[in-house]
Parts: sequence; structure tokens; C-alpha cells
Amino acid sequence: MFLVSRPARKNQEQSLTPSQGGVPRQISYDNSKIAVAQITGSRDRKVTDAFLRLKSHHRFEDHFCLVRRPNEKGHVEMLIGFARRSFLVPVPIVHGGLESLNADLQRRCREDLARRLWGKPASKAELLNEERPVLLPLPGESFVAARVEPRCVDSLSLVSFDVNQYSIPTQFAHHQVTVVASVDTVRIVAGDRVAAVHPRCWGREQVFYDPVHYLAVREHKPGALDFAAPLEGWPLPVCFGVLRRRLEAEFGGPGTRQFIKVLRLLEWADPAELTSAVERALELGVADADAVRLILEHRWEQPVGLFCLDGRPHLQVVAVPAPDLSVYASLTAGVAL
Repeated sequence: MFLVSRPARKNQEQSLTPSQGGVPRQISYDNSKIAVAQITGSRDRKVTDAFLRLKSHHRFEDHFCLVRRPNEKGHVEMLIGFARRSFLVPVPIVHGGLESLNADLQRRCREDLARRLWGKPASKAELLNEERPVLLPLPGESFVAARVEPRCVDSLSLVSFDVNQYSIPTQFAHHQVTVVASVDTVRIVAGDRVAAVHPRCWGREQVFYDPVHYLAVREHKPGALDFAAPLEGWPLPVCFGVLRRRLEAEFGGPGTRQFIKVLRLLEWADPAELTSAVERALELGVADADAVRLILEHRWEQPVGLFCLDGRPHLQVVAVPAPDLSVYASLTAGVAL
């Protein structure tokens, strides 16, 4: 069995984990920089930390090909040629990312299991089933292929990673953070908490803002709300615009600060839930940040369940004597009231 995938870029985050129901006991690799940090001998290699994590997780043995010996991986080159001619001719047209292309490639690879190779007694799927008992079992937890790198937040509350910049709440400006980047997600960890999560960008020199990260600063400088770059083009629902106009009409300049306080509820509330709370506040005719917060918190409250004796006959016969409250009179004995 072979699997074909078109990664966005050749790097360690794009590594594939075994998916044929087990892990081969030995896997051959080319001398890619993703896996090899230094060639120390004919077959000896100093592997990268990322490859060592992959190897330790799945517990397989590595086998690296000799340098400039393409004949050692001729079978791999043949499979690549077969996949290119069978799956990528004519060149597929991809819309909206590589996910659909990779899903189609994996589907066609699995369909190829029904093919019988020349000189073999059975199909590829049947031969794979015969080999599965000697494969190593898959680990209980899936391997997370990610780059982990320390970074420093700049004065604009941006973290530079892989020739792009990602925002983080302004309270972490000039702090040391850790970037954990997978194939599709960039997580920024500050201390023991995940401070920011962004979709992974495979382009270059792009800046990605989360407007919520900058609301704390805007609350102290509400006049810059309409001109701040991180908030430019923020697609808020219509009800937020209506609430802002009501707040500014009722309170004037301070109404903008009240509106920012409502937006700051997004720091811990779901956008859909906050939108519903704003709509309810407008229906009730209240234009106040505290009112929106109370509506939001009220909807989160869970009713207290009352204990019921139904279905518990052994408890119905239990009699609890009434307390004697007269004993408390001893506490006031001899005290003038």
C-alpha cells in the first residue's frame, strides 16, 4: 500500500503517520533535511529533533539510503511515477485549497488496493492483510506533527513565525512565548495557557490580526476604534452597529467606550451567544454593556435540580427529627438584652 499527498510545503509539519493498521518495523528514508541533521557516516545519521519524536512515538527503526545512490530507492521512484501518471494526468484543477485534492488522492490510493500486481498471487489488499500481524501496533494517541519554537512578542503585539506575523492579546507585548505550529493551526502559548490561535498561513509576509486581542487598548483610547488597523474590516453582525448608535446617542463620547466593553465580552464568550444577547438587549430597549453581560450570564445559569423521593422507597420511611431551637437560648443566658 502507498499513500500520495500534496503538501503545502515540504517540512516536518507535513509528515504522515502510518494508516495501514500498523507501523512497519523498519522504514527507509532519503537524506532529507527534515529528518537528517548531519551525515556522520555511510549509513549513520544524526537525526533532527522532530524526526526523533516521530520515531520514538511509533517505535520503528530507520534506514537511510546512501548518498547519491538512487538505485537504493528505485521502487519509490517507480511508485511516484505510477501515481503521477495515474492520478495527476491530466493536471487536476484545485479550488479553495489542497484539502479536496489530498482527499481525492487518498481515495484513489485506497481503491488501488484492489489491484493485483504482476507475478503476485493476490491483490494488494489481501497481501497487506497477511502482513498486518507482523506490524507494530499503532500508538494509543495520534502523533502531533508540529514545530515548537520560542518567540518574543513585539511592541505591536505580533509574533513573527515562518515569515508571517500573528497577533496575541496586548497584555503579552514584549513577553516570551512559545509557538506550536501544526499543518493548519498556529497556537501561541504564554506561560501555561494558549493565548492565541490562528489558521496556518503558507504564504509569506502576511499579518493576521484577531481584533479581540486589541480591544483592551482601544477601551482606553476609544477615539481610535474606527482607525485601528487590527479592527479594519471587522465583519460584525448588524445588531452591533445598532447598539453602538444607541449607546453613542444616549451617552455621547463615553458611549463608544461602552460599546467596546460589549465587544470585550468576546474575550470569553462565543460570538453567536454574544450576538443573541445583544439582540435581546435591543428588544428590551436597554443600551448598556452591563445589561448585555447580565443577559449573557443569565443564559449560562443552570437550574438547580430538586431532590425527589420518587423511586426511592427506602428513603421515604426515614424520619428526620425536627431540631430543638430552644438550645440556642443558652447562648444568651445571663446576657442583658
